[in-house]
Amino acid sequence: MYQADESKPVTGLPVSYNNASSGAAPYSSSVDSSAYYQPPPKPPQEWSTSLCDCFSDCGNCCITYWCPCVTFGRVAEIVDRGSTSCGASGALYALVCCLIGCGCLYSCFYRSKMRRQLNLKGSDCGDCMIHCCCEPCALCQEYRELEMQGFDMHIGWHGNVEQRSRGVAMTAPSAPPPQPPMSR
Repeated sequence: MYQADESKPVTGLPVSYNNASSGAAPYSSSVDSSAYYQPPPKPPQEWSTSLCDCFSDCGNCCITYWCPCVTFGRVAEIVDRGSTSCGASGALYALVCCLIGCGCLYSCFYRSKMRRQLNLKGSDCGDCMIHCCCEPCALCQEYRELEMQGFDMHIGWHGNVEQRSRGVAMTAPSAPPPQPPMSR
């Protein structure tokens, strides 16, 4: 069984001990700063399409105009990385629209979340204003941006993950062949 040495401090933090015969301090306070180097953050990127490019994809434009909960649900599923389904997000959006008549109060938060994930230019206040003034155009722009990032919006988060993982070769060994059943 391991027994702790009471002469050395127990802090829960990794410390390196020097040789006691060298006369050095019982532990080193020097930190290797290269282990903690973080590259400077990249500047925010422009959106791939403008807010008013709604008619570049007429199918999505029509769906968003007549039933924005579908577009919002698809966007929310990707932004939430599959933790909520398209149906659940769309239904919650529709409920907010029915109860308070203003789904933009809910959807603007997803625009901000998506903008942070993809490092896009904008601000939280701007996201709210865009959704309040032109909800369908904002939803269409978010949908197009996710498509430009390589997501197939029709198959959802889990479908995209599965599709991307198919291209990766399996490096783990395959399972052993089945053994014949045991008999007495």
